[in-house]
Amino acid sequence: MTVERKFPNTRLRRLRKNLNLIDLVSETNLTSKDLIQPIFIKENFNEKEQIQSMPGVFRFGIDQALTEIEEILSSGINAIAVFPVIEATKKDDKGSEALNQNNFINTSINKIKQEFPELILIADVALDPYTDHGHDGILVNNEVDNDKTNEVLVNQSLLLADAGADIVAPSDMMDGRIGLIRQAFEKENFKDTILLSYAAKFNSKFYGPFREAVKSASSLGNSSKSTYQMNTSNINESLHEVSLDIREGADIVMVKPAMPYLDIIQMVKNEFKVPTFAYQVSGEFSMLKNAIDLGWLDKGGMLESLISIKRSGADAILSYAAKDISKEINKI
Repeated sequence: MTVERKFPNTRLRRLRKNLNLIDLVSETNLTSKDLIQPIFIKENFNEKEQIQSMPGVFRFGIDQALTEIEEILSSGINAIAVFPVIEATKKDDKGSEALNQNNFINTSINKIKQEFPELILIADVALDPYTDHGHDGILVNNEVDNDKTNEVLVNQSLLLADAGADIVAPSDMMDGRIGLIRQAFEKENFKDTILLSYAAKFNSKFYGPFREAVKSASSLGNSSKSTYQMNTSNINESLHEVSLDIREGADIVMVKPAMPYLDIIQMVKNEFKVPTFAYQVSGEFSMLKNAIDLGWLDKGGMLESLISIKRSGADAILSYAAKDISKEINKI
């Protein structure tokens, strides 16, 4: 006896028949314009050096950084985020070097913008690269003092804007700093400088390689940033943080890290409908890159991870893999 087989009218596999069809109906597309490449620039340095815990990622002297930026632009990426690696002798308990108008990161930003005026340059605002204790702020009685730190962050932000940064990005998680920086920008005629707030930055265990990269890990030691970075368990608090920063004048908000907090990215985008960035942080990158290099993961795992971040609602993604992924998707 022949059994008649009946199928529904809808066969979803029709749209997976070949790669061209799969691409045609793709719901999420990652392009070079969605990617931002972080760069570590090292003071009094004329070469590039491998960061041990971040495969394929380097600290650059300014001349080497300019060469690297040219390659980043040629890959199709239009935006970078710069992070300073300063001389240990210039670090102190107040992060004083951050307020030196002629410090090397300010002069580096100026050189970069002169060489590549079309480039979107994001400058980090925080004191941990400048403090000898590794914290993002000023310590009073062994605790980070919110309001004293804000005074420094405002002045640091003004110097970075004056140096030529297109986007100033406070990553410190001090309460009220966005409003104070925005007020200062309005007063000092930096009305067009964009504020990217690390609005939902969690007290994550995925930051270790970054701290090695900027050489703040040894200073921080076993100390915790839990009194200012967010509790990794909290959803509603992250939405509260984002809402406050938007009201204070943030143009763009950031969720950091990315993959462990895809739910937060999606909620922030759906709730506030503002430009929302995500940071695939050093620990995420190194975990995937090491596994790929060892053959434990297919190399497509990195691209898949970035697509997941875009799919969750991120408008742009900071990733140490940005340049390589951009070359991959553009078949360079």
